[in-house]
Amino acid sequence: MSLVHKASVKVLHFRCASIIAKRLFTSSNPSNLLSDNPTTAQYDELVNDAGRSGDFNAVRHLLDKRVKDGCYNTANTFDFITNDKASLSTLDNLILTLTRLDKGFTRKGAFDVLISRLCNLGKIDNSLRVIETMGHADCGLNACSFHPILRALTRRNRIDESWRVVDMMRSLGVSPDSTTYNYLLMTHCAAGDLSSAATVLTRMEEQGMKANGRTYDALVLGACRAGKVEGALLILRRMEDDGVPMLLSTRLYVVDAFLSLGYYEQAVKFLRIYCGKDKWLDKESFGCLAIRFLKLNRMDEARLVLEEMKKRGLEMRDALKKFQENDCQNNQS
Repeated sequence: MSLVHKASVKVLHFRCASIIAKRLFTSSNPSNLLSDNPTTAQYDELVNDAGRSGDFNAVRHLLDKRVKDGCYNTANTFDFITNDKASLSTLDNLILTLTRLDKGFTRKGAFDVLISRLCNLGKIDNSLRVIETMGHADCGLNACSFHPILRALTRRNRIDESWRVVDMMRSLGVSPDSTTYNYLLMTHCAAGDLSSAATVLTRMEEQGMKANGRTYDALVLGACRAGKVEGALLILRRMEDDGVPMLLSTRLYVVDAFLSLGYYEQAVKFLRIYCGKDKWLDKESFGCLAIRFLKLNRMDEARLVLEEMKKRGLEMRDALKKFQENDCQNNQS
């Protein structure tokens, strides 16, 4: 069979499947296709079948009913929206359908999942169209609806566009929250741009927002990227004074900064000072440091960390256990 013939058969098969699906949904109540105890996966499959067939009445019915059944939307709910032109051409119909869903959680939840789907596809402009619809209809638009867009933009270092999204939030009557600013803050700090990071902090303070774990995490990263380890330690003291729990990534930024400077002893000392409050965090912190020492071929330092873990009763990863076992065997032979 030629490639052209195969392609023709594939297209024909797709068209037939779409026609059959459309007839199925339009000729019967889609609820009849559900089992007695429907699952989220089953609802996702039916919503996607209905969406691909263009039956948005069925899409609406299923989205309303699934929430009543406790089968909430997932990241797979709108898989029928893809980068394909034909798929994106149905977006207006889908948006209109969502505005007709039951008010409250059902409607807002569906819109938020659609925004996430579009952002995952890299369709930021389309997701902003969805935001505009939410802003001019009773769809529960809030800062959380913007988070996927800001996450997608800041990950691509599109900082100017991110600020324009923040301006859009305000124009639609939505107040930026700490997560909004933390996305921007992390982008500046990851680049070691402490001046821009300070601007973000100023805006947060002007709005009466308190720094949380993610805020401090970004600031510590920024200080470490700028080569200011002492500044990072000062931020950690402030974090401790404010009673904000430290994240694993925050500890590891400082550890990596010490290691990059060749300050191996200080890296161990740093963890000793800050450990003792969270056993999981201690286990991961010391474990990561030991792995880093092994990769750097700093065996004596790795042994020191493993002894510290043993003394503190911290569980070791399989790789560390294996290293310790081999080390003991080598010493005995």
